[in-house]
Amino acid sequence: MRSALLVLLVILSTGFQAVSGQSIPVNRDNYRLQIIRTENPITVDGVLDEKIWSHAEKTGNFHRILPIDTGYAQAQTEVMVAYDEVNIYMGIICHDTMPGKRPAESLRRDFSFGKNDNFIAFIDTYNDQTNGFAFGISAAGAQWDGLQANGGAVSLDWDCKWRSAVQNYPEYWVAEFSIPFRSIRYREGDSEWGINFSRLDLKTNEKSSWAPVPRQFASATLAYTGTLAWDKPLPSSGVRVSLIPYVSGQATHQKEAGEDIDFGGGAGLDAKVILSTSMNLDVTINPDYSQVEVDQQRTNLDRFELYFPEKRKFFLENSDLFASLGTESVRPFFSRRIGLDAPVRAGARLSGNAGENWRVGLMNMQTGVKDTISASNFSVAVLQRKILSRSNVGLFITNKQVMGTAGDSSYHSYLYNRVAGAEFNFASADNNWTGKTFYHQSFNPGPEGNRFTTAAVIKYETQQFSAGWNQAYVGGNYLAEMGFVRRKGYHQTNPAIGYKFYPMSERIANHGPEITVDLFFEPDFSLTDREIELSYSLTWMDRSSIALDLEEGYVRLLEPFDPTNTGGEMIPAGSEFNWTEVALTYQSNQRQLFTYQLSGATGNLF
Repeated sequence: MRSALLVLLVILSTGFQAVSGQSIPVNRDNYRLQIIRTENPITVDGVLDEKIWSHAEKTGNFHRILPIDTGYAQAQTEVMVAYDEVNIYMGIICHDTMPGKRPAESLRRDFSFGKNDNFIAFIDTYNDQTNGFAFGISAAGAQWDGLQANGGAVSLDWDCKWRSAVQNYPEYWVAEFSIPFRSIRYREGDSEWGINFSRLDLKTNEKSSWAPVPRQFASATLAYTGTLAWDKPLPSSGVRVSLIPYVSGQATHQKEAGEDIDFGGGAGLDAKVILSTSMNLDVTINPDYSQVEVDQQRTNLDRFELYFPEKRKFFLENSDLFASLGTESVRPFFSRRIGLDAPVRAGARLSGNAGENWRVGLMNMQTGVKDTISASNFSVAVLQRKILSRSNVGLFITNKQVMGTAGDSSYHSYLYNRVAGAEFNFASADNNWTGKTFYHQSFNPGPEGNRFTTAAVIKYETQQFSAGWNQAYVGGNYLAEMGFVRRKGYHQTNPAIGYKFYPMSERIANHGPEITVDLFFEPDFSLTDREIELSYSLTWMDRSSIALDLEEGYVRLLEPFDPTNTGGEMIPAGSEFNWTEVALTYQSNQRQLFTYQLSGATGNLF
């Protein structure tokens, strides 16, 4: 293992001097598209026969992103944008250069991006190169939409009402969009939005975009957008209200027990109040979550709980304000804690942009009594200000208050738990540098001292070279009952470094090594966990890939552990385990009708 690490360090030290491929931010003035107003109705049918499309401005040539990011795309795309008082319209023409069927894996909403011919528009309505909206469609007509946050990452759990249509022809396919203004948020008075368009053509194996995006970044990255120019500043929308009431009923009859029929039912209301073009209020009374999409089934063989994303619509809009606090393993607020074991009775949520540089999020939720679980009130407040070009600082506070008891008060750790903190999120203009640092403090009855967590994360990424470092501390008495904290009482050090070679080859796209180290220490800096992973991957031009992974690990248990989670024999605290594992994985060409993945591993596993 040590010799392998030494070889990798020699490779990286040799290649480090040759690092190139620095990303240059897009000059948005060079990628400018005029949106024009139409006075005549547009029928969304995929046939661009309305008069407005005959004289609307079209985008210029699309640039390749993958498999290489030089030159123009072979399969070109043309986009036109128009609007009226209610909707934004897009007319899209996707040209084909190769005969044959257009791949479509599925007709489901939010289809798999890499397995379907598709077109996607990324709209930076706030011009902050951080948050926005994504609307896409496959060549088969399936819709794809989501919220963009943290520089461009798309959350597909969010859906809205919009219309689209597709028409297929031998040498091209046409798409038409109609996106209601009321489905998106923006600042009134603005005359420009950031925008980019992405096209995936699987027959030519090209991913392309209108404004060029370096290949190490996703095409959704909002640091690389052009400009959508409006002919006049956007007006105020006024206050709008949407109401979604429901009534349900049920009848239960225990025939074998000889009981009478038990009738029951419920009623509730969801409301969305659009206070301005950039601020909205969500209200819920006795909500029914029976129609929420189920979670993906997962088997937990770990010592710690698993994270499942929020899918309830009430919590989704502007969810990054709340959900991006902390890191993936230390979140002071996790909305799924609300209503997990007791019904939600009512709640309100105010979120959005307050001015050019400020964002605000306020939420209050009340749960009821269920069996031995007491009613509780959950509150969270977030204030965020944009600084520099793509960074922000923020303050937040959470509060969980138990409202009396329902029999077994031991279910709750304390009658109240509060967490307050400050955060700094950093992203450079070219997106090569990203990072985060924060300090959180918890407040509640109980043991004093070590009630805080702090972390610093930094990452640097170019086409060839990537490096990152995560340093964190979580106090043993830090408590976030409204959050998601996998473990407490540790220091964590997590460096990673990688390099990619781009050979002058018609078959190989890139290859290169990567090493990741993840170390956990007790507060006295005695080692409890170590995982070192050395990998080498190779990707072909057809996007098939192969990866070799070598992993070395160590764990010292701090508590007794039942790996089967069946109540069987426990492994005692203090037990130590060392293991090594070698794995080889091959992923086939995803453009083919039949795709597969082959993987094999040998070694020990804890």
